[in-house]
Amino acid sequence: MHGKIIFYEDRNFQGRSYETSTDCADMASHLSRCHSCKVESGCFMVYDRPNYAGNQYLIKKGEYSDYQRMMGFGDCIRSCRMVPMHKGSFKIRIYENENFGGQMTELLDDCDNIKERHQMSDCQSCNVVDGHWLIYEEPQFKGRMMYLRPGEYRNFKDLGYDNLRFNSIRRITDSC
Repeated sequence: MHGKIIFYEDRNFQGRSYETSTDCADMASHLSRCHSCKVESGCFMVYDRPNYAGNQYLIKKGEYSDYQRMMGFGDCIRSCRMVPMHKGSFKIRIYENENFGGQMTELLDDCDNIKERHQMSDCQSCNVVDGHWLIYEEPQFKGRMMYLRPGEYRNFKDLGYDNLRFNSIRRITDSC
């Protein structure tokens, strides 16, 4: 099943709209601004900067009449990425230091507190082997988050997360 999202220039689904079922690296090519949206199906990551950068937030089926207030974005949505649903197993290796250094922990399921459960002082790199994951700034899946697709992430600082420590991680399942 593919996802479908409709973006609106103004709050409360007003103004011009743009509908998509795929990634959009720069909303400015379709709308001058974007302050509300409706997810008709699937899950999407939305970003407050173009090219999938800046603060990001996972949204699932529903209506978001003023997500600036709900998500704490300082600005409007500037890019979005569809999150494909993964039906297989999940596996991620997280590392204490950048470039896969320091202590390594392999996870197959959600972890609400990386520091306590795995005695890791930090998490600065990872290798997503299977599935799609969200890694969070705070324990209990709270705070700023980062979407992780299958692949290697050698240094979270290179992705714009200089002073951020990640403390919990969860799988993105069919229900988001």
